[in-house]
Parts: sequence; C-alpha cells; structure tokens
Amino acid sequence: MTPSLRILVVLPLYGGSLPIGRYCARALSSMGHAVRIFDAPAFYSAFTGLKTLELPPSALGPLENAFLQVLNQGILAQVENFEPSLVLALAQAPLNRFSLQKLRKAGVRTAMWFVEDWQIFDYWQAYAPLYDVFAVIQKEPFQEKLAAAGQPHAPYLPLAALPEFHRPLELTPEEEREYGADIGFLGAGYPNRRLAFRPLAGRNFKIWGSDWEGEGVLAPCIQRQGQRIGEEESVKIYNASRINLNLHSSLKTDTLVSHGDFVNPRTFELASMGAFQLVDKRRLLPELFAENELACFDSESELYEKIDYFLSHPEERVQYCRRARARVLAEHTYAQRMQQLLEYMAGQFGPWKADAEQTMIAPPLLELLQRLELGPGASFENVVHMLRRQSGVLSDVETAILFLDEWRRQYRGG
Repeated sequence: MTPSLRILVVLPLYGGSLPIGRYCARALSSMGHAVRIFDAPAFYSAFTGLKTLELPPSALGPLENAFLQVLNQGILAQVENFEPSLVLALAQAPLNRFSLQKLRKAGVRTAMWFVEDWQIFDYWQAYAPLYDVFAVIQKEPFQEKLAAAGQPHAPYLPLAALPEFHRPLELTPEEEREYGADIGFLGAGYPNRRLAFRPLAGRNFKIWGSDWEGEGVLAPCIQRQGQRIGEEESVKIYNASRINLNLHSSLKTDTLVSHGDFVNPRTFELASMGAFQLVDKRRLLPELFAENELACFDSESELYEKIDYFLSHPEERVQYCRRARARVLAEHTYAQRMQQLLEYMAGQFGPWKADAEQTMIAPPLLELLQRLELGPGASFENVVHMLRRQSGVLSDVETAILFLDEWRRQYRGG
C-alpha cells in the first residue's frame, strides 16, 4: 500500500493533456495524497500575448524562451515550498532540461505521463531520459526507442476516466433539446473525420468542438460556429447523444479509419458515463475492453451500417453501455492508473517514504488540507486565506479555524 505522499502535478499551458492532468490531481487527492497543482494555463494568455508585439521570429523566440524560464522558476519555487515526494508532469508540461536536472540532483522523483502519439510529437527524444519514469499510452516500438534514447523506465499506462465526473446524467428537457441528437460527435475537425462524416450530413447529426473551419458539407451540423466545449458541458453532450461517434484522429485521408494503436480518452469517458459509442478498432483495444463491451467498426461502410443498426436497436445500446461502464469502474479509473504509476516507481526506485508531517495531523484536518490543495506544512494564515475563498456551508473544522482566526485578530492584534 502506498503511503500518503506530497505530489506536485505540473499541467501543460494548453492542449488535450490539460484536462487529463486535472483528473490525475483529483484522483491522487481522493487517494489520500496531498496534491498541489502548478497551474500553467493561468499564464497562457500572457504567453500568447507576446505575439501581439508583432516581432520577427528572431526576436520573439528569445522572449518566449525567457517567459518559459520564468515558469520554470515558479515550478522550482513550488517544489522548494511544498517539498513533494513526486513531481508528475503531463505531456507538454513546461518543465525544461535545467529544472529536470535540478530536481534529479535534489533527489525529487519525477514522472511524465506522455499521453501523446510518439510519431507526431517527437520532443520525447530530448526530454524522456531526464525523467525518472516516462509513462506512455503506446507499446512497441515506442518503448524500445525510449530505451535506446536512455529511458528504460517507460511503463505502458493507458488512459482512463474519472467516474465521479464522467458519470450518467439526468438532463432537463431544455438540455435534451439543446444537446440531444441521433448522432453526436465532440472533437476537432481532423482530415479523416471531415471525410468520414460528410455522408452523414442531412441527418440528425450534431458536431461539437473546434477546428472545423472551411467545412462546407458539414456546416449545418457544426454547433456554435465551432467554439471550444468545456469538460462540464461535454458530459451533457455525450449523455444526450443516442450514438456518439468515436473516430480516432488522423492527418491522413487515404485511409479514414487509421487502425492505430493507442486508445483515446474519449473511449473511457464515454464508457464511464454509460453513453453509447461507435469506436474504430485499435490494436490495443482488445486488452482493455471485451468484444461485447464496445461496438466497433473497421471501415467507413461498417460505421454507416452500424449507425443505422443501433439506432433501430436501442435495447442493444443499453446492454453495451452497461457492460462498458462496469469494465471502466473495475479497471480503468484515474485512481487505478495513479496507483499503478506509484507502485511501478516504488518497484524501480525503492519504497515511498511516508510523509511524516501528514501522519501527525488529525484526519479531519488532513482531509481539509488535501481539499484545499495545501501541504501538511501549510501555515495557519495560508489555510485561512484559502478557506475565505471558498463558498458553501462550513464544516466543523472550517468553522473552528475561522473562529480561531477571528479570536486572534480581536485579542492578539493579529
């Protein structure tokens, strides 16, 4: 059993791995670990704002690098203040070589969860050896290439769902009207999706998400002019769609069903919600789900045939949803993935040391600190500051802390 640890989760500035990082942090916190987040997206608008200076690349590049250096100083400052047992970075997190080398010298364990396709994002070649562990969502030949690059610790860690978030919802009639459709898709307009979905134009088909600019045939299906959709709203969309299309992205157009290896997060999230999906066959899918748990297709023609079949067989959709959800809850949650990662690291580098400060804190107070994303060494002033930013009904512990703060202010001049 992994003891309670202090873990710093470093989020990317933006991108598909951003919500995954937040899910990891929530899962780790629910497991009893003290979690702090380096919220890189808070700096994203300032970073992109540099482009408004209208400088040539030769001048803009050094400015962007200097900005990223500041972010790294912020990460190292959080490490010094929080003293984590582990720094967990998500793909494209802004950790540079200097920071990773400094963390290694300081004895702080590091891990990246590289939730990307290694053939498209190749920065792993420079950064993978600098992490203690480089977890991946693909197997061979990627793991062999990582070993050749100097990273032998590259466990296969497929994606997952957060059941308390990716859950079945009872939608209002208004939400059913807004989000509901026979066929739904939420995601970016990659070339293979544009071509595969065009024969569905004219049907009760709603497309949500960005990067669909210039799409003429499917334009009537695209919702909100292709605005980005947040995670909270995505759950409603998935729950409202009778059939959710789950075609993995590809830049190629010669074969619209790519037959790739890794399984995307949408597969697990839809299953966790009890939402029906048609997913293209992937090489790693059979070891994650049984054949009767997900309805799959192997070609565009099979996709269109199965859309018609399952629209006319709602009872079969219900059975698929029930079996897929049971599988996710049993084997594919973010808490299980984080536990697998921590156990792997303990096996490779020795057992984790329990956080001595945490073991001395009363459980109700420790639970409060974890919910506020504060470490066991947080000052009284910091706890009060975070509490006063919260809303809702106060617990007994919260009430006692705020009472003590008021007493201190009135009688001790605090």
